[in-house]
Amino acid sequence: MSPNAFTVDLEDYFQVSAFDRAVRREDWPSFERRVVANTRRMLDLVDRHAVRATFFVLGWIAEREPGLVREIHARGHEIASHGYEHRLVYDQSPDDFRRDIRRSRDLLEDLCGSPVVAYRAPSFSITKKSLWALEILAEEGFRIDASIFPIYHDRYGIPGANPAIHAINTHRQPIWEIPGSTVRIGRLNLPVGGGGYLRLYPFPLTLRLLTRINRKHGRPFILYVHPWELDPGQPRIRTGSRLADFRHYRNLNRTESRLDALLTRFRFAPLSEILPASSDQPPEMSNLETSAYLSARQSRSVPP
Repeated sequence: MSPNAFTVDLEDYFQVSAFDRAVRREDWPSFERRVVANTRRMLDLVDRHAVRATFFVLGWIAEREPGLVREIHARGHEIASHGYEHRLVYDQSPDDFRRDIRRSRDLLEDLCGSPVVAYRAPSFSITKKSLWALEILAEEGFRIDASIFPIYHDRYGIPGANPAIHAINTHRQPIWEIPGSTVRIGRLNLPVGGGGYLRLYPFPLTLRLLTRINRKHGRPFILYVHPWELDPGQPRIRTGSRLADFRHYRNLNRTESRLDALLTRFRFAPLSEILPASSDQPPEMSNLETSAYLSARQSRSVPP
């Protein structure tokens, strides 16, 4: 059994998508940046367990905290892209998306001196209406995408998507999709393995579900977390949404202890190390992915 993946979406507390209406991007510089201290806390946590992780770094942060990116890389972790401005993919044009991922990738490669080949969209925002982004990622040299969550959600998700690690053929080259982890319960996929799900579920339930993915389904799960989730003392932002507040602030004081327990119980590695051994021979797309992808192209979302 291969190890599971430990991933970090490196962004600050005021940059989450749920706060877009309350926090304008032009106002980001006026907020207190807490990402350096919180990320170092995360680094120390994984170091205690001798775990190497994948850090999906937001370009806006990397530009302002270059030493942090170099430190993450020097401590043996994989640097990946979270885009530059944390804009939802389906709210961008293909040209805007290309510019965003290029800006982030070039900045991160300059800082760490090695290729950046993995990407995760802000808020898992590659959905059926933005599958054209996979073509652009492949054209720009990315080998791994971790942006599709096979669930129902108000902001993201493709409910019928393949829940296992799989390859998608684009016109340029195959790209490996590493979806958010789910467990099938009846007719629904139950999301598990990070973010709000890690904080909101009873922890024994999380342990059972993650163990089930490993043992029953025989595949690794994807753990994901944000540095701000280790920071219960972060400034409160008035969103005007009880749901957004609940998702963001609930059980922040429990994140670190739960991560520590997971790091003790399970094996972890960066994303690039959990790909199938035959990753140079990717399979064809599934019927659902093919039809959804071609539908996106026919709608002219993807330039020919």
